Amino acid sequence: MITPQGGQDGAGPGDGAGPGDSAGPGDSAGPGHGAGPGGSAGPAASAGPRESAARQDGVGEPDGFARLWTPHRLAYVSSGENQQRGCPFCRIPTLEDRQGLVVARGELNFVVLNLYPYNPGHLMVVPYRHIADYSDLTDAELTEFSALTRRALSVIRSVSNPHGFNIGINAGAAAGAGIAPHLHQHVVPRWSGDANFMPVVAQTKVLPELLPTTRDRLAEAW
Repeated sequence: MITPQGGQDGAGPGDGAGPGDSAGPGDSAGPGHGAGPGGSAGPAASAGPRESAARQDGVGEPDGFARLWTPHRLAYVSSGENQQRGCPFCRIPTLEDRQGLVVARGELNFVVLNLYPYNPGHLMVVPYRHIADYSDLTDAELTEFSALTRRALSVIRSVSNPHGFNIGINAGAAAGAGIAPHLHQHVVPRWSGDANFMPVVAQTKVLPELLPTTRDRLAEAW
């Protein structure tokens, strides 16, 4: 499976929940587990080693939601990735295309897959120049930026036949930009029913194709 969380801009490869991810606080056995004499639950009944390991003391009100703990993403959430390596949009063009998930390169802009896609084929059009705002694009950058966006729509349609697209820029951190200092435009293919119960209820995206495979298919069709 592709790592979940669409809309987030790239952290390092290899993110994903491994075996043994801990369960939430509500998963431990309740006080009535373990039968006492006569079949009733006795106060002296103790939890086994596995139950003891899963039990977590604390305080809070149950809200009906399960928790999928993802400590492997803490480095991204705390911006450790960006602090250690600088701007990822400036770094990605220095990598080999497949390593950086680059789909296409222009003279002034490039096209790259989102590492945390909302849907398969979720990509971004990005200027090479480190600028924060759409109005900072030069006329030449803007012309190519628009042309690459148009080409992206055609390529994604030819590869995966989506029913529609979301196209847009989150300008600034307050508007939801994950990497606000470097302008980037999202192109997200959409299919009827893609907002099913998994992202709505479980906050988990189910993606049928690995990122390198998606990149290869789009790059070949480009």
